[in-house]
Amino acid sequence: MSAGGEIVFWFAAAWLGYVYMGYPICLAIFGIFHRFQGNTAEGYFPQVSVLISARNEGKDIGWKVRETLDWEYPPDRLEVLVASDSSEDNTDAILSSMQDPRLRYFRLKQRQGKNNALNHLFEYAQGEILFFTDANSHIERDSLRKLVRHFADHRVGCVTGSEHTIREGSELAVVSGTRAFLGYESLVNTLESRLGSVLVCDGSVFCIRRSLFHRLEPDLANDFELPIRIASQGSAILFDHELWSFERATCAPDEEFRRKWRICGQGILGFWRLRRCLHGLRAWQFLSRKMLRWLGLIPMAMLLTSSAFLYDHFFFASALFLQTIFYALAFVGWWFATRGREASRLITLPFYFVLVNVAAFKGILDACRGKRFSVWDSPARSRGLNLEEPQVETKDGVLAASALEERSELTTREYCGDLRAGKS
Repeated sequence: MSAGGEIVFWFAAAWLGYVYMGYPICLAIFGIFHRFQGNTAEGYFPQVSVLISARNEGKDIGWKVRETLDWEYPPDRLEVLVASDSSEDNTDAILSSMQDPRLRYFRLKQRQGKNNALNHLFEYAQGEILFFTDANSHIERDSLRKLVRHFADHRVGCVTGSEHTIREGSELAVVSGTRAFLGYESLVNTLESRLGSVLVCDGSVFCIRRSLFHRLEPDLANDFELPIRIASQGSAILFDHELWSFERATCAPDEEFRRKWRICGQGILGFWRLRRCLHGLRAWQFLSRKMLRWLGLIPMAMLLTSSAFLYDHFFFASALFLQTIFYALAFVGWWFATRGREASRLITLPFYFVLVNVAAFKGILDACRGKRFSVWDSPARSRGLNLEEPQVETKDGVLAASALEERSELTTREYCGDLRAGKS
């Protein structure tokens, strides 16, 4: 039993170690010997269509459209298409009141889900480049110009950026965990981009060539499906670390759990549907970055169980003790998160790690049982942050939501610049 327990322990440790450290190290090594050298052109301005699917986005859709139309890009080469997915709030009233020839708005009479709404918009899009973004994502004015320069290289089929959370007041447990997760994802994207093979995109900020668009399946994630299909056609998928979107983080653990549950459920379903598009390098990437990570609850359980069986050995007793401390911190993090309390990363990271792994495993199980994710409700707490309105800077640079006296007015561009400088 001792030998078997040790095998289980080291197998589980190797699994987790490879997923979070081994895979990035392998990418870094491969990037030394095989690097994609893309060509960019600063003066390249193709026709661009921005596609936005909106469902009850009344808190954000107004500033989102105005912000997008104000991007630093030739006005005659930019159009914005918005589909209201049978919204029940004031989304339609806001859109119908906006007068700009570059904006086209469509209302879907019956709720069809995000991907069906995007499929509908594609039929009317005239741009050579399709830009996908979310209704609650702030994007800097010069981002589109930076992004399209990559498409001057005919080998490039898709380019993505990265999402960053906007801190408001206290650094809540879920927000802190999300920040750390997004930072790690940006690192992996950077390493994959050196190979010209970023596995998945950030749904809030990515572009593709119109000629490579494939009609989206309703129950898959568009930022997962499109890059996989595009790469299978031989085009490069790149990540530009200068392209940032800014969103209000989901602060509630239950909302974050459901979001991760849905994403992983869509992901495993997407793998099965698109398995013939994954081969060679891309298959290895998917196995390493997604599949083994989504199943991370299995090695976590194996590690804990084997350590308990081998507790009479000092090394494994120490490992059991450290795991006990880790899960105790995760429980404390859960307690802080459910009460909306601020907490240090020593507490929030174990909590977020456990939350994400449990949600991922549940998402996979539910997808295998036949659960589908064509429609869903966006996290309510991630909506409603309008950077067009005057904001407040506190002494430590954190965006406050009240106390408007003696405020310093910031434009979206200025505030996003502060975030880049690490002031929040």
